[in-house]
Amino acid sequence: MNHRSLPGELHDDDRRPCAAPPSRGRPPRRPGWPRLSGLVAAAALAALGCGAGSSGQPAASASQPAAVMTPAQIAARATPAVVTIRGDGSLGAGFLIREDGWIATNFHVIAGIPDLKVVLWDESEHPVLEVLAFDEERDLAIVRIHAPRKLPLLPLGDSLAVRPGDPVVAIGHPLGLADTVSNGLVSAVRVVDPALTLLQISAPIAPGSSGGPLFNERGEVIGVAAAVATQGQNLNFGVPADYLKKLLVRPDPVPLSTFAAETAEEERALPAVKRSVPHHALSVLRGCTEGDLLVLARTMDGAIQVGSPLYNEGDFASCYHIYEGAALDMERRIGRACRGPKQALAEGRRKAAVLDDNAAQAWAMRDAFDGLLDVILRKVHGDPG
Repeated sequence: MNHRSLPGELHDDDRRPCAAPPSRGRPPRRPGWPRLSGLVAAAALAALGCGAGSSGQPAASASQPAAVMTPAQIAARATPAVVTIRGDGSLGAGFLIREDGWIATNFHVIAGIPDLKVVLWDESEHPVLEVLAFDEERDLAIVRIHAPRKLPLLPLGDSLAVRPGDPVVAIGHPLGLADTVSNGLVSAVRVVDPALTLLQISAPIAPGSSGGPLFNERGEVIGVAAAVATQGQNLNFGVPADYLKKLLVRPDPVPLSTFAAETAEEERALPAVKRSVPHHALSVLRGCTEGDLLVLARTMDGAIQVGSPLYNEGDFASCYHIYEGAALDMERRIGRACRGPKQALAEGRRKAAVLDDNAAQAWAMRDAFDGLLDVILRKVHGDPG
């Protein structure tokens, strides 16, 4: 499953306004993410009755544990094994699958980043030493830290037994807030292509929760939170745990530095645009509720994931319109008292409207998004910066 020959799709550097938010000195990354993002978009279209993708019903498991747990019971047992993964400008989740420090997460959370830290439940930080296995196509990876002691781990369930309507619980770190729990149902089992099946779920997956576990009602991990696709609504997906089991069978360790170098991306010839990201004081968020901040972060993240491949393919106009539409949607949805972000988004739209180049218009909107994402993360992490 270790795909060492990595395609050159670009997603994350300071020349791509539809990519995930750039950061100071962060290398470009996520070579495999555009493919999965596109497949997720196809699944989203299928869910909305718009084309490719189909629902599948995998074979049932021969034996299943009998004990059924409430979401609160699952959270109480599982949260000590759920971790935060931090890099330069990167934030994601993961979960322990072996007591000696093996951690499952998304490929895109770790790709291209040479310095990663894992934050355990007790708030201790541990550097990622190596990548044990990865599956770029399905956005999965297993990393290892030095375990200071025997660590709690999570059991992997049978994702082939999952049915539409089954209860599901997600644990992650939206906006970096630890141990956030949401529950819902498996909406559909989507066969996106012969090599990939996704679990569509109603439980929300927010930015910072990518790589976190999805549980069945017996507290077993049935999937890894992977993406939010926006097509008039938020659609949440997970990668089935059975793909993760295949990675566990044949680990092929590689040092993190080597993995980061292999998954960093080369430059493409895209228009050079001068950045103008506003630096907001924390006071810009005065009057905004935590719900407002989640709406902002999730909507911007969804727009980035949908628009990124379009910009990278040279479709600057579509990228700009996705950003503009997302801004209008956020201005409408956040509370009236959340004035600062409303004004910042409106200012971004005004700047873009007077430009005569679609790439520059996309950048104007991206600058507005980056300024808000930066101040939201500073507020969450208590950094007045």
